[in-house]
Amino acid sequence: MIAVGIRELKARLSSYIGIARGGEEVVVTARGREVAILVPVSKERLALKRLSEGGEARMPRGKPKGARGVKVKGKPLADTVLESRR
Repeated sequence: MIAVGIRELKARLSSYIGIARGGEEVVVTARGREVAILVPVSKERLALKRLSEGGEARMPRGKPKGARGVKVKGKPLADTVLESRR
């Protein structure tokens, strides 16, 4: 793992991207505090990209959708709770 300040990173970005491509993490610091990490692309992500390009899979896009609500027969739970408190 290598730590580098933002100014140095901007000056030698290609070099640090090459280091990350080689498998090493590059920690980016601002005023001595860690603010980001450059990491190599995982083998799994590369495999998914290949599958996506071949039409065998779809890469996720946008914000994930939440689970759909489940409809249950009978009284609402809130009514049941209120009755039990009386």
